[in-house]
Amino acid sequence: MLGFSPLSATIGGALIGAAAGLLWIVNGRVAGVSSIFGMTLFGRLRAEPWRLLFLIGLPVGAAVGFLLSPGWIQDAPHNLPDLELGPLGLGAAGLLVGAGTGLARGCTSGHGVCGLARISGRSIVAVLAFMAAAILTVYIMRHGP
Repeated sequence: MLGFSPLSATIGGALIGAAAGLLWIVNGRVAGVSSIFGMTLFGRLRAEPWRLLFLIGLPVGAAVGFLLSPGWIQDAPHNLPDLELGPLGLGAAGLLVGAGTGLARGCTSGHGVCGLARISGRSIVAVLAFMAAAILTVYIMRHGP
């Protein structure tokens, strides 16, 4: 089983920060994935094609990472809960995520990476809420209600 690697986490965090910073410097835009996806989905693609390139880069980057080091995924912990949602459940989960990002006016990447870097009060509150929900979810999944 693959353990925690501070080096890979540091490199990954630095790359995410550099990409978010570069997008801010070049385009003056926050790298919030939900907003980028929403704007692309609802037709503003012609005015800003960088959004489509950003979205294409997400799975391409994951594929490159897998090709360079397939063991990272294959050796991932196998004690995760088995969530067989099916197409309807996955669609409902996607809608809930979309509703949550709408209520929070941004996603974890927008608030956590970009908002905290700008010392946004709204982002600090959002990240605290995300983290509290994550801690509670892990506790419930591991120990039951």
